[in-house]
Amino acid sequence: MAITVGIVAGEASGDLLGSRLIRALKKHYPDIEFVGIAGPKMISEGAKSLYAMDKLSLHGYGFDVLSAIPGLIKMRRQLTKHFIANPPKVFIGIDAPDFNFALEKKLKDKGISTIHYVSPSIWAWRKGRMGKIKRAVNHILTLFPFEQALYEAHDVKATYVGHPLADEIPIAPNVKDARDQLKLPRSSMMIALLPGSRVGEVKRLAELYVKTAQKICKIHPDALFLVPLISRETRLIFEEAIYADYNQGTNESLPNFKILFGHAHLAMQAADLVVVASGTATLEAALLKRPMVITYRMPWLSWQILKRMNYLPYVGLPNILAGRFVVPELLQNDANPDNLSDNIMRILRDKNGQDEVLIEFTRIHELLRQNNEEKAALAVLPYLV
Repeated sequence: MAITVGIVAGEASGDLLGSRLIRALKKHYPDIEFVGIAGPKMISEGAKSLYAMDKLSLHGYGFDVLSAIPGLIKMRRQLTKHFIANPPKVFIGIDAPDFNFALEKKLKDKGISTIHYVSPSIWAWRKGRMGKIKRAVNHILTLFPFEQALYEAHDVKATYVGHPLADEIPIAPNVKDARDQLKLPRSSMMIALLPGSRVGEVKRLAELYVKTAQKICKIHPDALFLVPLISRETRLIFEEAIYADYNQGTNESLPNFKILFGHAHLAMQAADLVVVASGTATLEAALLKRPMVITYRMPWLSWQILKRMNYLPYVGLPNILAGRFVVPELLQNDANPDNLSDNIMRILRDKNGQDEVLIEFTRIHELLRQNNEEKAALAVLPYLV
């Protein structure tokens, strides 16, 4: 009889991690089966999805997701019944901590081994949360090295498996090649503006980025601004911000924006500097060895909740991994055109500072390059015996 693994991924990043883990485990057990909630990449590797993954792809704090909670509770209850009636050899929850930890606890209480893949980026550090994680999981797989020590200090079994992006991205990315692929001039000053992938993020950052570009153009009229966006809706929001002043009769000159559908990786690789909303994109920019400024704005209630969590003094992954401010972070009211343009120009003028950032980002890259999918699979194998 084939080994069955329960698995639940909550969004695209989890789908990618899950697909790689499935592929790596199949090298050891070709007939292994995966059942739960999977995205298209996991399904292409043979996983069976009982529910659509996008039902779990919710973001935000406060009241943003209240309307979806009853459906999530019902889905989790049905999944729990399914796995108790059809016990898998092990259950693996990939990210989606609010959904998966509760499911994992119920399954662990019934004697099913549980693994959680990807440590929560904020919640785990709150007092009391670690106890809940310990009661929910037998083992946690972490993407970052400092997380393993944190869990082990609380007697939670953890394995650092590295980050898949560090395996994918070369240590020395080729800027000229990226510019050629995007058909860009090689000599222009280029700044990549990444306001995020979600509509709410782009709405909060589009005007900031446009007004910042206007300020920079007064100093460097030939500057080119690359703006990768993933949907027509986010593109429309950004274009409305670009033309807002001009529709009101202002004489401001229009910065040279190049709007891209996707291609965020190439845009960052091609740029002299990246302006990026906090998140995984900050790590990708670091692995691409790009100087950056991290910006973030969120709804007032979400910001108040986040401030009370007493997280680290920095929110960007490059700074968290370095344990210090390697790149500037402009959050909430500090994220304004004057501050952002000043920071951009200061960094672009400071060649010694850029060299120091390059050295630190290379160190981080080498630390995170661990052959992620195979290392994660090796941590799971003992639970399949």
